[in-house]
Amino acid sequence: MRLAELSERSGVSTATIKYYLREGLLAPGRQRNATTAEYDEEHLRRLRLVRAMIQVGRVPVATVREVLRHVDDDSLGRTIRMGAALWALPQVPEPDAEDASVQTARREVNDLLETLGWSNAQAVVTLSPAYRSLVVAVAAFRRLGYDWDSELLVAYAQLMHQAAVLDLDAVETYPSETEKVEAAVLGAVLVEPMLQALHRLAQEEESARRYGFEEGGGTGRETP
Repeated sequence: MRLAELSERSGVSTATIKYYLREGLLAPGRQRNATTAEYDEEHLRRLRLVRAMIQVGRVPVATVREVLRHVDDDSLGRTIRMGAALWALPQVPEPDAEDASVQTARREVNDLLETLGWSNAQAVVTLSPAYRSLVVAVAAFRRLGYDWDSELLVAYAQLMHQAAVLDLDAVETYPSETEKVEAAVLGAVLVEPMLQALHRLAQEEESARRYGFEEGGGTGRETP
């Protein structure tokens, strides 16, 4: 397809596509002559991924370039390749190791991983941004004086494992290794916000089921 068709099918302007090409976010098309290049379905797929990261995920161009470098690194095994691509996305900063709340949270998170039997997660705790994010979140709870029951955290983690199974089942439906890694990145950028929205909608639904939804504390929809 020509550049104009690529633009029409992707919904991305030709000027933006040319910018992505200049920035190395999109591979050059196959040159037909001095002024015309031909693009294919892989360009379209990659363009949609880039658009999702930049326009939806608000990921900086330099970071997108780094993510794509890992996506295309076929020298890596699938787990490391996916991990490297996902870890390249914007993450929380490293917590202060001297902070007492952080130290306590780190012990709690390590105990959680041991309870869950997530030995693979424990093997990468010093590297994983997700581990760091969890430590930061637990530390914030402790610092603010909230008591978050460890059994409840285990129950939430088990639910997240079920979500992870669904995620990777979906990833497995893509034919190539590159597409599998692209799907994982799209999941982080697009699916995680949907899961957050579903979580909040589920809370609203359960609240209405339990307590009703009339103003003034009425019980407009109680179950017998």
